[in-house]
Amino acid sequence: MTVTTTPPTATNAAPSEPAHGEAVATTVDEGYAPGSLVTLTGVRWETYESLLADLADPGSPRLTYDRGTLEIMSPSSPHERANRALALVVEMVAMEWDINLLDFGTTTFRRADLERGFEPDTCFYIDHVASVSGRRPIDPAVDPPPDLVIEMDVTTSAIPKLPLFAAMGIPEVWRTTPEGVTILTLRDGEYVPVVTSPAFPSLTAEVLTRFLDDGYTMTRSAWLRSIRAWAVNFPVQRPTAGGPD
Repeated sequence: MTVTTTPPTATNAAPSEPAHGEAVATTVDEGYAPGSLVTLTGVRWETYESLLADLADPGSPRLTYDRGTLEIMSPSSPHERANRALALVVEMVAMEWDINLLDFGTTTFRRADLERGFEPDTCFYIDHVASVSGRRPIDPAVDPPPDLVIEMDVTTSAIPKLPLFAAMGIPEVWRTTPEGVTILTLRDGEYVPVVTSPAFPSLTAEVLTRFLDDGYTMTRSAWLRSIRAWAVNFPVQRPTAGGPD
């Protein structure tokens, strides 16, 4: 195995398959302390599945696999703080709007036929609650994908996540960068930014960004009350989750 250390760099290039017999290359990215990121190329699907089994305990690093490229990521505290804040916004708004949902957290979604797999920062089933509520475990080759994925774009990554999510058919992604939250919906195989969340009508990227920013300056109780007050003032009627797809 060839090991190289490189400074953090962003790339939009799709991972390529190594030639037969090519050495596996490993990149260690230490540019986002205290989180860490390790990228390996030339990794077989079977190796990815073995690592998933070995790292199944809560708190283990998250694995992303895309056609021979494996990324092992240990989330940082800013990563997790923003992630949990947005997940809580979803829960609070859903409660006030009486939207049934299931929080599947960082569940691993993998498909051997696509040679792709990922563990989202957080994901929710909303429109397809009835389809998965009794499923243990979820089988992405048969069951529908999550209706909403929250993705923290705060760590340099060698695997572009949006093409991976698109291949899995995830209809909506909330992506967070230092500039704020972007709401993306899947159209014709590609993600496009939209103003309002399809899953939560009236909830805009601007409002999500404000909630995220307020979470750093307000006390937790005041912050939660502000989310609830906003949701009460913007009631939305939508189909009950678990109804006809």
